[in-house]
Amino acid sequence: MTPCGRTSGGAAPQGAGRRPVLVAVSGPPGAGKTTLAHALAEALGWPVVCRDELKERMAADGPEPGGDLDLRTLDAFFRAIDGHLAAGRSLVAEAAFQDRLWRPGLEPLADLARLRVVRCVVDPGAARRRIARRAADLPSRAVHADAAFLRRIAAGERPIESWEPIALDVPCLVVDTTDGWRPSLARIAAFAAEDG
Repeated sequence: MTPCGRTSGGAAPQGAGRRPVLVAVSGPPGAGKTTLAHALAEALGWPVVCRDELKERMAADGPEPGGDLDLRTLDAFFRAIDGHLAAGRSLVAEAAFQDRLWRPGLEPLADLARLRVVRCVVDPGAARRRIARRAADLPSRAVHADAAFLRRIAAGERPIESWEPIALDVPCLVVDTTDGWRPSLARIAAFAAEDG
């Protein structure tokens, strides 16, 4: 376990009692974040909020006039997390959590919860194969523009390698998801549930 990076500036209130835990499962595209988040939530008996699944459900409901789906999804994602935490429920939340885009929404939650970050890392070739497979097999993935992402890779860009991890001064566990999970799911669950 290591700290994730920069200090958040959002220190937990002292004497506030036992706060729920928020486990942020993060990583680049194709890192297996959603699969791990669901397995971890099941192992812990906690709810899970997955950003891409939320976006797919919102897209299936049809377009909202004048509404940007990505912005609406971001708002709904953090409202769902806030709702669980306000009710005192620990949960697993899964999204890319790339630093510059996600830290502004994640930082304030350190006042409501004991925040833990699970950072998924993956071999770029394995990630690319996963992205191609899910784009071909899952019609609901069209809303995420996986095909455009694969074109960027084919054009020589390196979006998987250039993904920037969340940088908060909170406990962080790096999990290699290239072939299974290293460390094991049991170790990841112990990290998520440990006091401190």
